[in-house]
Amino acid sequence: MTAAAGEPEVIRDKAAMRAWSRRRRAEGRTVVLVPTMGFLHEGHLSLVSDAAATAGPIAVVVSIYVNPSQFAPTEDLATYPSDLAGDLRKLASTGAVHAVFNPPDLYVRGTPGLRAGDSGAAAVSCLEAAGGGDGHETWIRVERLEKGLCGSSRPVFFRGVATVVAKLFNIVEPDVAVFGKKDYQQWRLICRMVRDLDFAVEIIGSEIVREADGLAMSSRNVHLSREEREKALSISRSLVNARTAALNHSNSASEHIKKQIVQTLTEAGGQVDYVEIVEQESLVPVETIDRPVAICVAAWFGKVRLIDNIEIHPRS
Repeated sequence: MTAAAGEPEVIRDKAAMRAWSRRRRAEGRTVVLVPTMGFLHEGHLSLVSDAAATAGPIAVVVSIYVNPSQFAPTEDLATYPSDLAGDLRKLASTGAVHAVFNPPDLYVRGTPGLRAGDSGAAAVSCLEAAGGGDGHETWIRVERLEKGLCGSSRPVFFRGVATVVAKLFNIVEPDVAVFGKKDYQQWRLICRMVRDLDFAVEIIGSEIVREADGLAMSSRNVHLSREEREKALSISRSLVNARTAALNHSNSASEHIKKQIVQTLTEAGGQVDYVEIVEQESLVPVETIDRPVAICVAAWFGKVRLIDNIEIHPRS
């Protein structure tokens, strides 16, 4: 591993970022990208650690960009937390990050007042809601994997995620990219997009990092009150209990386990968005836990929507 010297270089221009990566590759380095939306916590820094563990001479890039196209107008784009100065200090402290890509905008914005024709889309993102009919209009859809789970209640989310990640791949031109498995559906969707569109990028899935009490680390945790945070611990507890039950009983019925999780979260004061037990790669729901699965959960505690998951590998 080649450590970064001092503070990482901050790059804001797309062409400059692409040129930087090409220079590093010409030096014989592997370019490793860690995409983030900032307000970094220990979970993000674990992604950096996984990036730094890549074999051979490397150049680690962390992108910090809050992507408007994955938020619906009713979601929390305006209140999404940010602390760029703090993020840069944290990244510098790792000694492993060579560059930070922090673009002001990754999209061509439309002319104000110019209306777009009716595209037939039932849902729009914050990017489109900002107006301008001659702005960005090219999207990437991973048509099956974007459905269900988070896609059911957030219909523009994965279209925005796939598109911005493709843009980052085209700008940074990484050899390797690291994504957290807390966003399980997102990780699988990116793997599928890379496979289907022949991106020459190796995708690494990094394990979930939790607080000492089990709560999955998330930038949104800062919005939880002390009481809501205590109630939210029911998510990780219910997942651990579900995995124990599934491993102790072969071919466990998924529906029974799902009902137990829903009951636990509801009794704790959460509002359940979904609880699903899915095959790990296809994300197809399963009736019995007789193959590798992931239990995926999304629930609201107060005004904060939290997601979590746990993988299960049944004994053969």
